[in-house]
Amino acid sequence: QVQLEESGGGLVQPGDSLRLSCAASGRTFSSYIMGWFRQAPGKEREFIATISRRSTVTVYADSVKGRFTISRDNARNAVYLQMNSLKPEDTALYYCAASSSGYSYTDNQALYDYWGQGTQVTVSS
Repeated sequence: QVQLEESGGGLVQPGDSLRLSCAASGRTFSSYIMGWFRQAPGKEREFIATISRRSTVTVYADSVKGRFTISRDNARNAVYLQMNSLKPEDTALYYCAASSSGYSYTDNQALYDYWGQGTQVTVSS
């Protein structure tokens, strides 16, 4: 069992940066693929980024590639999402999730076993 708690969201202006954090409980954090997803009002939840267990592979959605960076610290049981050059269309509730899938990484929401409650990011001038 893994419990996830996101933090770091807020209201920012276009072009600003934010760093989201996700703290995980449990002693097996390093055994999980980690991912970030987001859900904007009236839209389905979508994949943002995923990172393999030892941080050797990261994959991003095209919409955030080059602006967002996912990282993890297995010693601290934490995963991060650095978001730069934020745009109004990045406004959403951001979730971190953990997957015990046998893959090295995955963008498939159905393969994620544990989810946090989300942290709101609003980008507006």
